[in-house]
Amino acid sequence: MVSIDVIQEKIRVVRGEKVMLDCDLARLYGVETKRLNEQVKRNSGRFPERFMFQLTQDEFDILRSQFATSSWGGTRKPPFAFTEHGALMVSTVLNSAQAISMSIYIIEAFVKMRSLVMSHAEILKRLDELEKNVGRHDRSLAQIINAIRQLMPTTEMPKKKIGF
Repeated sequence: MVSIDVIQEKIRVVRGEKVMLDCDLARLYGVETKRLNEQVKRNSGRFPERFMFQLTQDEFDILRSQFATSSWGGTRKPPFAFTEHGALMVSTVLNSAQAISMSIYIIEAFVKMRSLVMSHAEILKRLDELEKNVGRHDRSLAQIINAIRQLMPTTEMPKKKIGF
C-alpha cells in the first residue's frame, strides 16, 4: 500500500482547489489513465464541475514546466483534475478492490491537508491577537511576528458549499 504522505505529494492546487490529476489517480488505482478517463466519460453524470475539470492549455504548460517533462513524451492533452469528491467518485466507477481500498487513503490525505491548513489559520489568528497587544516599544516582538507570517503559506481553501 501507498502511504498518505506519498498521496499528499500528488495533491496539487489548481484554480484555488486541491486536486489530483487523472494520471496520478490512475497509477494509485492501478489502471491506465486512458481507462480511468473512459469510465469517467461513461459516468459523466457522477462528475459535476465541482468534482472535476480539465486543465487549460496554459495550466498544463505550467504544470509540465514544473516537472521538466519533454514536449514530445507523455500526454499531449491537458489532464483532468479531480477534487476530493471527484477522486472518491472515481473509485466507484472503477469498481475494483484496489480502487476501493486506495480511495480510503486518498480521502485521508485530503483530510490531513485540510487539517494542516486549518492549523495554519489558527496560528495566523493567534498572531493577529498577539500583534494587537504589542506596545509601541516592543518592536522586536513585532519583527518576530512579521517573520513568522512570511514563513506561513498564503493559500487558503475557498469556502464552497458541498452537497445538494
